[in-house]
Amino acid sequence: MATQVSRIEELARLRLIEVTPRFWSSAELTEIIASGIRDLWRATVDLKQEHYLTIDPDHVTLEADATELTGVPLDVHKIYLIEAVNSGENDTNNGLIFEPLDYNHKKFKSARARGGIDPRNDVIYYSITSQGAPVNAPIIRIAPTVNSAVSIRFCYVPTLGTITTDSVVPIPGEADNALVSWTVAWARAKEREDRSPDPNWLSIYATEKNNLLASLGLRQYQELQYVDAMWEEYWG
Repeated sequence: MATQVSRIEELARLRLIEVTPRFWSSAELTEIIASGIRDLWRATVDLKQEHYLTIDPDHVTLEADATELTGVPLDVHKIYLIEAVNSGENDTNNGLIFEPLDYNHKKFKSARARGGIDPRNDVIYYSITSQGAPVNAPIIRIAPTVNSAVSIRFCYVPTLGTITTDSVVPIPGEADNALVSWTVAWARAKEREDRSPDPNWLSIYATEKNNLLASLGLRQYQELQYVDAMWEEYWG
């Protein structure tokens, strides 16, 4: 069963020997828990096992004559894949490929000099610019332009957004012990003279975090029937 933030607070209070809020308010502990969730989220995303992969086929578009995508979500953290929705054998964008490339690459420069293309059987380069979430949506610049609009399947990893006491803990792999340890460590900073987190509880958190990440390290164990050759994507 998924754990709510309020349950993490309850478990942390048991270890702080303060079941009823007196020294630590609920808002205070919720903020600490949220920061712990974000710390675990960053490490989980870095495993690249697609725990948070979101596929959006409805909102992003490459408009005719446009040099960037429109409708890019505000919560984009990392882009996983961009492709045309209508790319089947008999669809309007059959054979159209979106390929990531540095904006200053010679191929990108050459593509910017081209006129609007028929969006099929061709390559469109894209480059991710701007800060991205949580500041703003990233700007996805493209070249060459197209002469008719293309509906995009936009696959990305989102940021977490606002975390409240009623939120479900969005970390896979039974992260409760890690979050309780983080919360107690940083809550006790309030009663320490140096205002630093409790080193013993922080050490417990580090152990729990490492164990959690180890358990999340590989999601798919079915043996592959083939392997990709080195540099295969550059063949032909």
